[in-house]
Amino acid sequence: MPNSKKKSKIKPTQISPKSHSGIKAYQLNPPEGLSFSYKYLDTEHIKFTIKHKDIKYLTTLLERLRDLSKLTAQELRNNPNKTLRCHEINWEDTTESGFGIKGEEQLVDQPYQFSLSANQYGRIHGFFIEEIFYIVWLDPDHKLYSKK
Repeated sequence: MPNSKKKSKIKPTQISPKSHSGIKAYQLNPPEGLSFSYKYLDTEHIKFTIKHKDIKYLTTLLERLRDLSKLTAQELRNNPNKTLRCHEINWEDTTESGFGIKGEEQLVDQPYQFSLSANQYGRIHGFFIEEIFYIVWLDPDHKLYSKK
């Protein structure tokens, strides 16, 4: 009787550390520092619009976000820079009662704002979740604190 152990004709796949294309695979680490999210950005709010702003405003906005991304969330919150003026928002002192986003009570631990420049370009309002600042409103005309 022939041998009951048959040799398998299927060979196991050998995974090579080198790719066939010659491209080396690298393990990427997430970038250090603060990231910005636009997931909750409200561009339709009547008070917080940038539709009438020029390219200089947009350039200043992008440069400020780029520069702040070199900091951690803790460094931004505790930054003593008078131009930056990052601080918590107390809704009782503003024209709004909250951001008005779904699930805000569970999502937003504490709202924050910071300035784009000394006074010329207004503020950015949003909230932190770990190392991400979620931008909700761009406030170029300082309307959050201009009482009704």
